[in-house]
Amino acid sequence: MRTWMLIFVVFLPVFAQGRIDWQASEAETLKHFRALVQIDSSNPPGNETAVVNYLKQVFDAEGIENRVYALDPLRANLVARLRGTGTKRPVLVMAHTDVVGVQREKWPVDPFEAALKDGYIWGRGTIDDKDKLVANLMTMLLLKRGGAKLDRDVIFLAEASEEGETTVGIDYMVREHFDQIDAEFALTEGGNARLEQGKVTLVAVATAEKLPRRVRLVVTGTSGHGSVPRTDNALVKLSAAVAKLGTWETPMRLNDTTRTYFERLAVVSSPEQAARYKGLVDPAKSTQIQRYLAEYEPSHYSMLRTSVVPTILKAGFRMNVIPSEAEATIDVRMLPDENVNKFYEEMNKVVNDPAVHLEAINVGSRDATPPSRIDNEMFRTIENVSKRLYPGVTTLPTMLTGATDMAQLRAKGIQSYGLGPAVSQEDSTNYGAHSDVERIPERSLYRFTQFVGEIVTEMAAAK
Repeated sequence: MRTWMLIFVVFLPVFAQGRIDWQASEAETLKHFRALVQIDSSNPPGNETAVVNYLKQVFDAEGIENRVYALDPLRANLVARLRGTGTKRPVLVMAHTDVVGVQREKWPVDPFEAALKDGYIWGRGTIDDKDKLVANLMTMLLLKRGGAKLDRDVIFLAEASEEGETTVGIDYMVREHFDQIDAEFALTEGGNARLEQGKVTLVAVATAEKLPRRVRLVVTGTSGHGSVPRTDNALVKLSAAVAKLGTWETPMRLNDTTRTYFERLAVVSSPEQAARYKGLVDPAKSTQIQRYLAEYEPSHYSMLRTSVVPTILKAGFRMNVIPSEAEATIDVRMLPDENVNKFYEEMNKVVNDPAVHLEAINVGSRDATPPSRIDNEMFRTIENVSKRLYPGVTTLPTMLTGATDMAQLRAKGIQSYGLGPAVSQEDSTNYGAHSDVERIPERSLYRFTQFVGEIVTEMAAAK
Protein backbone atom coordinates (compact mmCIF):
# COMPACT_ATOMS: atom_id res chain seq x y z
CA MET A 1 0.00 0.00 0.00
CA ARG A 2 1.15 3.54 -0.68
CA THR A 3 2.32 5.55 2.27
CA TRP A 4 0.48 8.80 2.86
CA MET A 5 0.47 11.61 5.33
CA LEU A 6 -2.60 13.51 6.40
CA ILE A 7 -2.06 17.26 6.48
CA PHE A 8 -4.96 19.34 7.74
CA VAL A 9 -5.69 22.56 5.93
CA VAL A 10 -8.58 24.75 6.99
CA PHE A 11 -10.89 25.50 4.08
CA LEU A 12 -13.62 28.03 4.72
CA PRO A 13 -16.51 27.66 2.26
CA VAL A 14 -18.22 30.87 1.31
CA PHE A 15 -21.95 31.15 1.94
CA ALA A 16 -24.14 33.38 -0.16
CA GLN A 17 -27.80 33.79 0.79
CA GLY A 18 -27.59 30.66 2.94
CA ARG A 19 -26.14 28.49 0.17
CA ILE A 20 -22.70 26.93 -0.06
CA ASP A 21 -20.29 28.34 -2.61
CA TRP A 22 -19.24 24.96 -3.98
CA GLN A 23 -16.56 26.42 -6.21
CA ALA A 24 -14.70 27.60 -3.12
CA SER A 25 -14.47 24.01 -1.85
CA GLU A 26 -13.06 22.43 -5.04
CA ALA A 27 -9.43 22.47 -3.90
CA GLU A 28 -10.33 20.66 -0.69
CA THR A 29 -12.52 18.19 -2.56
CA LEU A 30 -9.61 17.33 -4.85
CA LYS A 31 -7.19 17.03 -1.92
CA HIS A 32 -9.37 14.52 -0.07
CA PHE A 33 -10.28 12.66 -3.25
CA ARG A 34 -6.71 12.12 -4.31
CA ALA A 35 -5.72 11.04 -0.81
CA LEU A 36 -8.52 8.45 -0.74
CA VAL A 37 -7.70 7.08 -4.19
CA GLN A 38 -4.04 6.82 -3.22
CA ILE A 39 -4.97 4.35 -0.46
CA ASP A 40 -4.86 0.91 -2.07
CA SER A 41 -7.98 -0.79 -0.74
CA SER A 42 -8.16 -3.47 -3.42
CA ASN A 43 -10.49 -6.30 -2.48
CA PRO A 44 -9.10 -8.83 -1.80
CA PRO A 45 -7.72 -8.24 0.76
CA GLY A 46 -9.51 -4.90 1.23
CA ASN A 47 -7.59 -3.20 4.03
CA GLU A 48 -10.47 -0.75 4.31
CA THR A 49 -9.34 0.28 7.80
CA ALA A 50 -6.65 2.45 6.16
CA VAL A 51 -9.43 4.46 4.50
CA VAL A 52 -11.41 4.61 7.75
CA ASN A 53 -8.36 5.94 9.60
CA TYR A 54 -8.06 8.79 7.10
CA LEU A 55 -11.75 9.66 7.37
CA LYS A 56 -11.74 9.48 11.15
CA GLN A 57 -8.89 11.98 11.42
CA VAL A 58 -10.78 14.37 9.15
CA PHE A 59 -13.98 14.08 11.19
CA ASP A 60 -12.15 14.34 14.50
CA ALA A 61 -10.42 17.53 13.37
CA GLU A 62 -13.79 19.04 12.45
CA GLY A 63 -15.49 17.98 15.67
CA ILE A 64 -17.93 15.70 13.87
CA GLU A 65 -19.26 12.80 15.93
CA ASN A 66 -18.01 9.48 14.53
CA ARG A 67 -17.37 5.88 15.52
CA VAL A 68 -15.60 2.87 14.01
CA TYR A 69 -17.28 -0.55 13.80
CA ALA A 70 -15.24 -3.59 12.81
CA LEU A 71 -15.98 -7.30 12.62
CA ASP A 72 -12.45 -7.67 11.21
CA PRO A 73 -9.92 -5.11 12.54
CA LEU A 74 -8.39 -4.72 9.07
CA ARG A 75 -11.78 -4.17 7.44
CA ALA A 76 -13.51 -1.50 9.48
CA ASN A 77 -16.62 0.59 8.82
CA LEU A 78 -17.14 4.16 9.98
CA VAL A 79 -20.32 6.02 10.94
CA ALA A 80 -20.41 9.80 11.40
CA ARG A 81 -23.45 11.88 12.34
CA LEU A 82 -24.64 15.45 12.22
CA ARG A 83 -27.56 15.76 14.59
CA GLY A 84 -30.80 17.55 13.76
CA THR A 85 -33.90 18.33 15.76
CA GLY A 86 -35.33 14.87 15.12
CA THR A 87 -38.60 16.24 13.75
CA LYS A 88 -37.92 14.15 10.66
CA ARG A 89 -36.15 10.82 10.27
CA PRO A 90 -32.48 10.78 9.15
CA VAL A 91 -30.89 10.81 5.72
CA LEU A 92 -28.06 8.29 5.22
CA VAL A 93 -25.22 8.92 2.74
CA MET A 94 -23.26 5.72 2.09
CA ALA A 95 -20.23 4.69 0.04
CA HIS A 96 -18.01 1.63 0.08
CA THR A 97 -14.29 1.97 0.69
CA ASP A 98 -12.97 -1.11 -1.13
CA VAL A 99 -12.13 -1.26 -4.84
CA VAL A 100 -11.66 -4.07 -7.34
CA GLY A 101 -8.12 -5.18 -8.16
CA VAL A 102 -5.98 -3.93 -11.02
CA GLN A 103 -3.72 -5.27 -13.74
CA ARG A 104 -1.02 -2.64 -13.51
CA GLU A 105 0.40 -3.40 -16.96
CA LYS A 106 -2.83 -2.10 -18.54
CA TRP A 107 -2.61 1.32 -16.89
CA PRO A 108 -0.86 4.31 -18.53
CA VAL A 109 -0.36 5.75 -15.01
CA ASP A 110 0.04 4.33 -11.52
CA PRO A 111 -3.50 3.16 -10.61
CA PHE A 112 -3.05 4.49 -7.06
CA GLU A 113 -1.40 7.81 -7.89
CA ALA A 114 -4.63 9.71 -8.55
CA ALA A 115 -2.82 11.39 -11.44
CA LEU A 116 -4.23 14.58 -12.98
CA LYS A 117 -3.98 14.23 -16.74
CA ASP A 118 -5.97 15.54 -19.74
CA GLY A 119 -8.74 16.94 -17.55
CA TYR A 120 -9.25 13.62 -15.74
CA ILE A 121 -8.31 12.13 -12.39
CA TRP A 122 -7.00 8.62 -13.05
CA GLY A 123 -7.05 5.80 -10.54
CA ARG A 124 -8.80 2.72 -9.26
CA GLY A 125 -11.90 3.76 -7.38
CA THR A 126 -12.33 7.13 -9.09
CA ILE A 127 -15.76 6.02 -10.34
CA ASP A 128 -16.39 3.09 -8.01
CA ASP A 129 -16.71 4.27 -5.29
CA LYS A 130 -14.42 6.96 -3.90
CA ASP A 131 -16.16 9.71 -5.86
CA LYS A 132 -19.27 9.05 -3.76
CA LEU A 133 -17.12 8.75 -0.66
CA VAL A 134 -15.62 12.21 -1.12
CA ALA A 135 -18.95 13.77 -2.11
CA ASN A 136 -20.47 12.44 1.11
CA LEU A 137 -17.44 13.57 3.12
CA MET A 138 -17.57 17.12 1.75
CA THR A 139 -21.31 17.29 2.37
CA MET A 140 -20.73 16.49 6.05
CA LEU A 141 -17.86 18.96 6.38
CA LEU A 142 -19.62 21.89 4.73
CA LEU A 143 -22.88 21.37 6.60
CA LYS A 144 -20.96 21.31 9.88
CA ARG A 145 -18.87 24.39 9.10
CA GLY A 146 -21.90 26.31 7.94
CA GLY A 147 -23.72 25.64 11.19
CA ALA A 148 -26.73 24.40 9.23
CA LYS A 149 -29.88 23.89 11.29
CA LEU A 150 -31.20 20.43 10.52
CA ASP A 151 -34.60 18.80 10.89
CA ARG A 152 -33.04 15.44 10.09
CA ASP A 153 -29.86 13.79 11.29
CA VAL A 154 -27.40 13.31 8.43
CA ILE A 155 -25.61 9.97 8.80
CA PHE A 156 -22.41 9.11 6.94
CA LEU A 157 -21.49 5.45 6.42
CA ALA A 158 -18.18 4.29 4.93
CA GLU A 159 -18.64 0.54 4.52
CA ALA A 160 -16.23 -2.27 3.79
CA SER A 161 -16.32 -5.09 1.24
CA GLU A 162 -19.04 -4.20 -1.21
CA GLU A 163 -16.94 -5.65 -4.03
CA GLY A 164 -16.91 -9.14 -2.52
CA GLU A 165 -18.40 -11.04 0.38
CA THR A 166 -20.49 -8.48 2.31
CA THR A 167 -20.16 -10.15 5.72
CA VAL A 168 -17.79 -7.58 7.23
CA GLY A 169 -19.51 -4.58 5.64
CA ILE A 170 -23.19 -3.85 5.14
CA ASP A 171 -24.33 -7.22 6.50
CA TYR A 172 -22.47 -6.61 9.76
CA MET A 173 -23.79 -3.07 10.06
CA VAL A 174 -27.39 -4.06 9.36
CA ARG A 175 -27.27 -7.09 11.63
CA GLU A 176 -25.30 -5.68 14.59
CA HIS A 177 -25.52 -1.88 14.40
CA PHE A 178 -28.62 -1.01 12.43
CA ASP A 179 -29.67 1.55 15.04
CA GLN A 180 -26.61 3.60 14.02
CA ILE A 181 -27.58 3.80 10.34
CA ASP A 182 -31.40 3.58 10.48
CA ALA A 183 -32.83 6.27 8.23
CA GLU A 184 -35.85 7.18 6.15
CA PHE A 185 -33.82 7.74 2.99
CA ALA A 186 -30.39 6.71 1.71
CA LEU A 187 -28.14 7.96 -1.10
CA THR A 188 -25.33 5.85 -2.51
CA GLU A 189 -23.88 4.53 -5.78
CA GLY A 190 -25.74 3.14 -8.78
CA GLY A 191 -26.83 6.10 -10.89
CA ASN A 192 -25.09 8.25 -13.47
CA ALA A 193 -25.45 11.29 -15.66
CA ARG A 194 -24.92 11.24 -19.42
CA LEU A 195 -22.32 13.70 -20.72
CA GLU A 196 -22.47 14.58 -24.42
CA GLN A 197 -20.12 17.16 -25.92
CA GLY A 198 -19.48 18.59 -22.48
CA LYS A 199 -23.17 18.92 -21.58
CA VAL A 200 -25.28 16.76 -19.25
CA THR A 201 -28.26 15.43 -21.21
CA LEU A 202 -29.94 13.17 -18.64
CA VAL A 203 -29.64 12.04 -15.03
CA ALA A 204 -30.30 8.40 -14.12
CA VAL A 205 -31.23 7.55 -10.52
CA ALA A 206 -31.19 3.92 -9.43
CA THR A 207 -34.46 3.12 -7.66
CA ALA A 208 -34.46 -0.66 -8.11
CA GLU A 209 -32.08 -3.49 -8.81
CA LYS A 210 -32.17 -7.10 -9.80
CA LEU A 211 -31.69 -9.91 -7.32
CA PRO A 212 -28.41 -11.78 -7.99
CA ARG A 213 -28.76 -15.53 -7.90
CA ARG A 214 -26.43 -18.23 -9.20
CA VAL A 215 -27.25 -21.76 -10.27
CA ARG A 216 -24.87 -24.67 -10.80
CA LEU A 217 -25.77 -27.36 -13.33
CA VAL A 218 -24.18 -30.71 -12.53
CA VAL A 219 -24.26 -33.80 -14.77
CA THR A 220 -22.69 -37.17 -14.00
CA GLY A 221 -22.08 -39.98 -16.48
CA THR A 222 -19.82 -42.92 -17.19
CA SER A 223 -16.18 -42.14 -17.75
CA GLY A 224 -14.20 -44.00 -20.37
CA HIS A 225 -11.95 -43.91 -23.39
CA GLY A 226 -12.62 -41.07 -25.82
CA SER A 227 -12.73 -43.55 -28.70
CA VAL A 228 -15.91 -45.20 -27.39
CA PRO A 229 -19.04 -42.97 -27.53
CA ARG A 230 -21.48 -43.20 -24.60
CA THR A 231 -25.13 -42.23 -24.44
CA ASP A 232 -24.71 -40.75 -20.95
CA ASN A 233 -21.77 -38.48 -21.88
CA ALA A 234 -21.89 -35.78 -19.20
CA LEU A 235 -20.48 -33.13 -21.53
CA VAL A 236 -23.12 -33.70 -24.18
CA LYS A 237 -25.99 -33.49 -21.69
CA LEU A 238 -24.53 -30.42 -20.03
CA SER A 239 -24.02 -28.69 -23.37
CA ALA A 240 -27.63 -29.27 -24.32
CA ALA A 241 -28.85 -27.86 -21.00
CA VAL A 242 -26.64 -24.79 -21.26
CA ALA A 243 -27.84 -24.15 -24.82
CA LYS A 244 -31.49 -24.33 -23.71
CA LEU A 245 -30.99 -21.90 -20.83
CA GLY A 246 -28.76 -19.58 -22.83
CA THR A 247 -31.41 -19.15 -25.54
CA TRP A 248 -34.41 -19.08 -23.17
CA GLU A 249 -36.26 -15.77 -23.47
CA THR A 250 -37.88 -15.22 -20.11
CA PRO A 251 -41.09 -13.14 -20.03
CA MET A 252 -40.93 -9.36 -20.24
CA ARG A 253 -42.33 -7.63 -17.16
CA LEU A 254 -42.28 -3.91 -16.38
CA ASN A 255 -42.44 -2.40 -12.91
CA ASP A 256 -43.01 1.21 -11.82
CA THR A 257 -39.33 2.06 -12.23
CA THR A 258 -38.79 0.53 -15.67
CA ARG A 259 -42.14 1.71 -17.01
CA THR A 260 -41.35 5.30 -16.03
CA TYR A 261 -37.78 4.90 -17.28
CA PHE A 262 -38.81 3.97 -20.82
CA GLU A 263 -41.59 6.56 -20.89
CA ARG A 264 -39.20 9.36 -19.96
CA LEU A 265 -36.38 8.00 -22.12
CA ALA A 266 -38.68 8.17 -25.13
CA VAL A 267 -39.17 11.91 -24.55
CA VAL A 268 -35.43 12.64 -24.83
CA SER A 269 -34.63 10.15 -27.61
CA SER A 270 -34.64 10.34 -31.39
CA PRO A 271 -38.01 9.64 -33.08
CA GLU A 272 -36.83 6.17 -34.13
CA GLN A 273 -35.67 5.26 -30.62
CA ALA A 274 -38.76 6.79 -29.03
CA ALA A 275 -41.01 4.64 -31.19
CA ARG A 276 -39.22 1.52 -29.96
CA TYR A 277 -39.43 2.46 -26.28
CA LYS A 278 -43.11 3.36 -26.56
CA GLY A 279 -43.82 0.22 -28.59
CA LEU A 280 -42.66 -2.13 -25.84
CA VAL A 281 -46.18 -2.17 -24.41
CA ASP A 282 -47.80 -2.78 -27.80
CA PRO A 283 -48.41 -6.57 -28.15
CA ALA A 284 -48.19 -6.29 -31.93
CA LYS A 285 -44.72 -4.68 -31.82
CA SER A 286 -43.18 -5.77 -28.54
CA THR A 287 -41.59 -9.06 -29.64
CA GLN A 288 -39.77 -7.50 -32.59
CA ILE A 289 -38.61 -4.56 -30.45
CA GLN A 290 -37.27 -6.89 -27.78
CA ARG A 291 -35.25 -8.77 -30.38
CA TYR A 292 -33.76 -5.46 -31.52
CA LEU A 293 -32.85 -4.52 -27.95
CA ALA A 294 -31.27 -7.93 -27.36
CA GLU A 295 -28.96 -7.30 -30.33
CA TYR A 296 -28.21 -3.60 -30.06
CA GLU A 297 -29.19 -2.45 -26.54
CA PRO A 298 -28.56 -5.48 -24.31
CA SER A 299 -28.72 -3.49 -21.06
CA HIS A 300 -32.24 -2.36 -21.93
CA TYR A 301 -33.16 -5.91 -22.89
CA SER A 302 -31.95 -7.11 -19.49
CA MET A 303 -33.98 -4.45 -17.66
CA LEU A 304 -37.16 -5.98 -19.09
CA ARG A 305 -36.82 -9.47 -17.60
CA THR A 306 -35.07 -11.90 -15.34
CA SER A 307 -31.85 -12.74 -17.19
CA VAL A 308 -30.19 -16.16 -17.43
CA VAL A 309 -26.57 -16.18 -18.62
CA PRO A 310 -24.13 -19.14 -18.66
CA THR A 311 -20.73 -17.95 -17.42
CA ILE A 312 -18.50 -20.92 -16.42
CA LEU A 313 -18.01 -24.45 -17.79
CA LYS A 314 -15.93 -27.14 -16.08
CA ALA A 315 -15.33 -30.65 -17.42
CA GLY A 316 -12.60 -33.08 -18.41
CA PHE A 317 -8.86 -33.29 -17.85
CA ARG A 318 -7.55 -35.16 -20.93
CA MET A 319 -8.51 -35.02 -24.57
CA ASN A 320 -8.95 -38.80 -24.81
CA VAL A 321 -10.98 -39.32 -21.62
CA ILE A 322 -14.75 -38.99 -21.33
CA PRO A 323 -15.29 -37.11 -18.04
CA SER A 324 -17.58 -38.63 -15.41
CA GLU A 325 -18.81 -35.18 -14.36
CA ALA A 326 -19.47 -31.84 -16.03
CA GLU A 327 -20.54 -28.59 -14.44
CA ALA A 328 -21.79 -25.15 -15.55
CA THR A 329 -22.47 -21.94 -13.63
CA ILE A 330 -25.45 -19.83 -14.62
CA ASP A 331 -25.66 -16.17 -13.57
CA VAL A 332 -29.32 -15.37 -12.88
CA ARG A 333 -30.41 -11.79 -12.21
CA MET A 334 -34.03 -11.79 -11.08
CA LEU A 335 -36.57 -8.99 -11.27
CA PRO A 336 -37.43 -7.56 -7.84
CA ASP A 337 -40.80 -9.33 -7.70
CA GLU A 338 -39.62 -12.70 -9.03
CA ASN A 339 -40.56 -15.78 -6.99
CA VAL A 340 -37.18 -17.48 -6.62
CA ASN A 341 -38.39 -21.06 -6.05
CA LYS A 342 -40.93 -20.92 -8.86
CA PHE A 343 -38.28 -19.57 -11.20
CA TYR A 344 -35.99 -22.49 -10.39
CA GLU A 345 -38.88 -24.83 -11.19
CA GLU A 346 -39.24 -23.12 -14.59
CA MET A 347 -35.51 -23.57 -15.22
CA ASN A 348 -35.89 -27.29 -14.58
CA LYS A 349 -38.74 -27.45 -17.06
CA VAL A 350 -36.68 -25.66 -19.71
CA VAL A 351 -33.75 -28.06 -19.24
CA ASN A 352 -36.15 -31.05 -19.24
CA ASP A 353 -33.50 -33.64 -18.46
CA PRO A 354 -33.48 -35.60 -15.17
CA ALA A 355 -29.75 -36.21 -15.59
CA VAL A 356 -29.08 -32.47 -15.11
CA HIS A 357 -29.22 -31.38 -11.48
CA LEU A 358 -29.78 -27.71 -10.61
CA GLU A 359 -28.14 -26.45 -7.42
CA ALA A 360 -28.68 -22.95 -6.05
CA ILE A 361 -25.45 -21.20 -5.03
CA ASN A 362 -25.51 -18.93 -1.99
CA VAL A 363 -24.63 -15.36 -3.01
CA GLY A 364 -24.95 -13.60 0.33
CA SER A 365 -27.66 -11.67 2.07
CA ARG A 366 -29.27 -9.74 -0.76
CA ASP A 367 -33.00 -10.42 -0.87
CA ALA A 368 -35.68 -9.34 -3.31
CA THR A 369 -37.06 -5.92 -2.39
CA PRO A 370 -39.61 -3.63 -4.05
CA PRO A 371 -38.33 -0.59 -5.95
CA SER A 372 -37.90 2.66 -4.03
CA ARG A 373 -40.73 5.10 -4.59
CA ILE A 374 -40.61 7.87 -7.16
CA ASP A 375 -43.50 9.87 -5.68
CA ASN A 376 -41.89 10.91 -2.38
CA GLU A 377 -39.92 13.85 -0.99
CA MET A 378 -36.52 12.37 -1.79
CA PHE A 379 -37.14 11.63 -5.45
CA ARG A 380 -38.80 15.02 -5.95
CA THR A 381 -35.78 16.66 -4.34
CA ILE A 382 -33.40 14.77 -6.62
CA GLU A 383 -35.44 15.96 -9.61
CA ASN A 384 -35.45 19.56 -8.34
CA VAL A 385 -31.70 19.65 -7.82
CA SER A 386 -31.13 18.00 -11.22
CA LYS A 387 -33.18 20.72 -12.90
CA ARG A 388 -31.35 23.44 -10.99
CA LEU A 389 -27.87 22.16 -11.84
CA TYR A 390 -28.68 20.85 -15.32
CA PRO A 391 -31.55 22.96 -16.75
CA GLY A 392 -33.83 21.09 -19.13
CA VAL A 393 -32.45 17.66 -18.22
CA THR A 394 -34.78 14.71 -17.61
CA THR A 395 -34.36 12.55 -14.48
CA LEU A 396 -34.84 8.84 -15.14
CA PRO A 397 -35.61 6.28 -12.43
CA THR A 398 -33.50 3.25 -13.32
CA MET A 399 -33.38 -0.44 -12.43
CA LEU A 400 -29.82 -1.72 -12.11
CA THR A 401 -29.05 -5.03 -13.78
CA GLY A 402 -26.17 -5.44 -11.32
CA ALA A 403 -26.27 -5.39 -7.51
CA THR A 404 -25.39 -2.89 -4.79
CA ASP A 405 -25.69 -2.75 -1.02
CA MET A 406 -28.95 -0.82 -1.39
CA ALA A 407 -30.66 -4.22 -1.36
CA GLN A 408 -29.88 -4.70 2.34
CA LEU A 409 -31.12 -1.18 3.11
CA ARG A 410 -34.35 -1.57 1.15
CA ALA A 411 -34.98 -4.87 2.95
CA LYS A 412 -34.99 -2.83 6.20
CA GLY A 413 -37.47 -0.31 4.80
CA ILE A 414 -35.02 2.46 3.85
CA GLN A 415 -35.98 4.16 0.60
CA SER A 416 -32.66 4.08 -1.25
CA TYR A 417 -31.43 5.91 -4.36
CA GLY A 418 -28.28 5.47 -6.45
CA LEU A 419 -26.48 8.49 -7.90
CA GLY A 420 -23.38 8.97 -10.02
CA PRO A 421 -21.24 11.60 -11.77
CA ALA A 422 -21.55 12.77 -15.35
CA VAL A 423 -19.47 10.75 -17.81
CA SER A 424 -19.46 10.28 -21.56
CA GLN A 425 -20.40 7.04 -23.25
CA GLU A 426 -16.75 6.44 -24.09
CA ASP A 427 -15.69 6.90 -20.48
CA SER A 428 -18.51 4.71 -19.24
CA THR A 429 -17.57 1.93 -21.66
CA ASN A 430 -13.77 2.08 -21.56
CA TYR A 431 -12.86 3.82 -18.30
CA GLY A 432 -15.74 3.09 -15.95
CA ALA A 433 -16.29 0.91 -12.91
CA HIS A 434 -14.28 -2.35 -13.01
CA SER A 435 -12.67 -1.39 -16.33
CA ASP A 436 -9.01 -2.11 -17.05
CA VAL A 437 -8.40 1.62 -16.56
CA GLU A 438 -10.63 3.92 -14.48
CA ARG A 439 -10.94 7.71 -14.54
CA ILE A 440 -13.33 10.58 -13.84
CA PRO A 441 -13.51 14.04 -15.45
CA GLU A 442 -12.24 16.50 -12.85
CA ARG A 443 -15.15 18.89 -13.48
CA SER A 444 -17.64 16.04 -13.04
CA LEU A 445 -16.21 15.26 -9.60
CA TYR A 446 -16.90 18.80 -8.40
CA ARG A 447 -20.35 18.94 -9.97
CA PHE A 448 -21.29 15.58 -8.49
CA THR A 449 -20.15 16.68 -5.04
CA GLN A 450 -22.40 19.71 -5.34
CA PHE A 451 -25.25 17.51 -6.59
CA VAL A 452 -25.08 15.25 -3.52
CA GLY A 453 -24.57 18.17 -1.16
CA GLU A 454 -27.55 20.14 -2.41
CA ILE A 455 -29.84 17.11 -2.28
CA VAL A 456 -28.86 16.39 1.32
CA THR A 457 -29.11 20.05 2.32
CA GLU A 458 -32.56 20.42 0.78
CA MET A 459 -33.76 17.22 2.47
CA ALA A 460 -32.27 17.81 5.93
CA ALA A 461 -32.08 21.55 6.54
CA ALA A 462 -34.76 23.12 8.71
CA LYS A 463 -37.38 24.79 6.57
